[in-house]
Amino acid sequence: MSDSVASVPGRKALPRTVIALGVVALLMDVSSEMVHALLPVFLVGMLGVSVAAVGLIEGIAEATAAISRLFSGAVSDWVGRRKPLVLLGYGLSAATKPLFPLASGVGAVLTARFLDRVGKGIRSAPRDALIADVTTPDQRGAAYGLRQAMDTVGAFAGPLLAVALMLATADDVRLVFWITLLHGWTV
Repeated sequence: MSDSVASVPGRKALPRTVIALGVVALLMDVSSEMVHALLPVFLVGMLGVSVAAVGLIEGIAEATAAISRLFSGAVSDWVGRRKPLVLLGYGLSAATKPLFPLASGVGAVLTARFLDRVGKGIRSAPRDALIADVTTPDQRGAAYGLRQAMDTVGAFAGPLLAVALMLATADDVRLVFWITLLHGWTV
């Protein structure tokens, strides 16, 4: 059996690894974006955190992802194995999901966001390098495009699903956070 999926006639099929990474990106982004969409409401409305503190938490989280990405790319090149870092990054992000509904203070949320973004940083560069490793040069544009498109669909669908679930659960933010586990842990 071939390790690739159906393709356009005359073009070589994309490897299954690329499709799998796209599906994982979609599911993880739905889960993460559901949390991110509701986090300011949760922090300010339920935990009484200031708006400035929300900005600080998000700034720390995004800086952490950027810095982690630098190191994971170098480690990935040095070790030469991409998959363990990709799995570690997605696993760490998935493992943080229960911390959000369990959080009773700003420290727990900051810890969860920090670890989630470490996971994102760890997986990003090795994931892209893995896509380059399993594709031919003429497939790379389509492979990166597919993975990014699925990631973007997840980023768009996550907040919409969060809003729909907030309506369905009478604004029960913690319950919606628990529901994000269904997407994040199917990865």
